[in-house]
Amino acid sequence: MANPKNKHADNLPGAFYCTDPDDDSGEGCIACNVCYSGAPDFFAEDDMGNAFIKKQPVTKEEIDLCIEQMDACPVNSIGKDG
Repeated sequence: MANPKNKHADNLPGAFYCTDPDDDSGEGCIACNVCYSGAPDFFAEDDMGNAFIKKQPVTKEEIDLCIEQMDACPVNSIGKDG
């Protein structure tokens, strides 16, 4: 489970977030590109390839797509508050 205390600094505020790669729990982003290639409208990569949320989903379809990316993340670095 993504640690909400280690959110990437570039995440836009809202329910969804990606964790910083330096997460001591081992659940930080590893720049695998699953989320930003699967949902490029919502996830982006920083200069090091680490993911962050660039747009929060609003509709049920958008939320479902982001949950899909969260489930696909190999290191659980995508989280959702609430």
